[in-house]
Amino acid sequence: MAVKEVIYKDKIFKLSYELVNPSQEKAILILHGWGSNKEIMKQAFAKELKTYKHIYLDMPGFGASNNETILTTEDYGKIVLLFLKSLNVQPILAMGHSFGGKVATLLKTKHLALLSSAGVVTEKPWSIKVKIATFKLLKPLGFKKIRKLFVAPDAQGMSHEMYETFKNVVDEDFEAEFAKSKSKALCFWGIEDTATPLYTGEKIAGLIADSEFYPLEGDHFFFLKHAHFIAQEIQKHTK
Repeated sequence: MAVKEVIYKDKIFKLSYELVNPSQEKAILILHGWGSNKEIMKQAFAKELKTYKHIYLDMPGFGASNNETILTTEDYGKIVLLFLKSLNVQPILAMGHSFGGKVATLLKTKHLALLSSAGVVTEKPWSIKVKIATFKLLKPLGFKKIRKLFVAPDAQGMSHEMYETFKNVVDEDFEAEFAKSKSKALCFWGIEDTATPLYTGEKIAGLIADSEFYPLEGDHFFFLKHAHFIAQEIQKHTK
């Protein structure tokens, strides 16, 4: 594991990363999802794609990388670009799971691999709508102690900065960004995914002009079981 410092908007970000196959010339960047870190992505893909240099990054506020400011997805994209510049690396492919898929899309690499990417707004169940409405009613009254009863599991235990960042990105409509993408995209999705349902993947693949869609057995973390197949398709399409 290594650490690279980048400065963005006068803030210092200490970014933890790891290289696999560092002597290889062609590089791929692999980004985790919200609430996760580089280790789960490394677990899936470190033994695959041996002819490529892998860059596994803890994005700001996750794993061993710090974050002390409120960010947007666009900010994450710019920070990751600064990180890549500091390494003097231009990956031929960016891979991203869930939230990481949105960040990967912003990097405008030649090739893109999306793993159950976030970015399409889904209809909330009635129970969630009621919780949101109740929280909004109580919030002005200063009931801070009830926050833990209402926030999503992905947001519990966060710092103020990361919680506000979470609110910025969780229900973000990213369809325009997908539609603008010029990358050659491979979209892999878990058929039983409830976090980013299969139909959202079909929609994203339809928005990206040059894309292929792969529905695979499994939930939001389907890629842990299908890493070899995903790697084979990436190898085939990036030659």
